[in-house]
Amino acid sequence: MSELTEEENFIITKLKEKGGKLNYKELQILCEDKFEGVRLILKKLKEKGIVEYEGMIPGFSAEIELLRDEIT
Repeated sequence: MSELTEEENFIITKLKEKGGKLNYKELQILCEDKFEGVRLILKKLKEKGIVEYEGMIPGFSAEIELLRDEIT
């Protein structure tokens, strides 16, 4: 089991604040002043089963959905 990074926790928190769903473009805007590499972080979160979106890497119009907020 691995711990979540600060960036992963930030994304999870923002998704929780928005009711568990957020458009990629909106999420990118929320993260742009904090860190870069949102797509890569989302890919890692998807691999951990924490978020879901269509495809391997989220597109600009992708809907990001929070499935759970912790690693089991």
